[in-house]
Amino acid sequence: MNEAHTTFLASDEWQELLRDMVFPFAFGERMPADLGDDVVEIGPGPGRTTDLLRSQLARVTAVELDPGLAGALAERLAGTNVEVHEADATAMPFDDGRFTGAVSFTMLHHVPAERQDALFAEVLRVLRPGGLFVANDSVPSDELAAFHDDDIYAPIEADGLADRLAAIGFTDVSVWSNEFAWAAHARRP
Repeated sequence: MNEAHTTFLASDEWQELLRDMVFPFAFGERMPADLGDDVVEIGPGPGRTTDLLRSQLARVTAVELDPGLAGALAERLAGTNVEVHEADATAMPFDDGRFTGAVSFTMLHHVPAERQDALFAEVLRVLRPGGLFVANDSVPSDELAAFHDDDIYAPIEADGLADRLAAIGFTDVSVWSNEFAWAAHARRP
């Protein structure tokens, strides 16, 4: 991520937006506790999503590709209910069926388009049968494209996402959107 983006994602303003708007929209009527007691978070960045999740979940395993962000998050959350792994979410170092739930908030647009389905397939692999995947991201816009200057920006369209997740093997897929964002829930059969 570029420096302006990283700074914003580490801000109190972003955490308030997550708490007040992003999480309620993404979880819908489900609560984070519906994810079970062993949840993997894909792409926590500076960890503002992780902070909110760890207050509501028994155990969170955060998977972050960026070594600097992963190291800082691991150091900051040492001794808590969060374990941080520096890893590529398209090839996670976990056993099949390890997690009761999986989440990804506002980061999938940082995954190159040609690797997004591989990430979804890997999430499916590490979920237990019946495990819930909750994903959320922004809808494409010129403003967001400009904010991602010198950065990967491969937004996912809400239309067609349910079919993509179902083709990978998820069931009970639902996707909804508004003018700013989309959210999806899907289960491992």
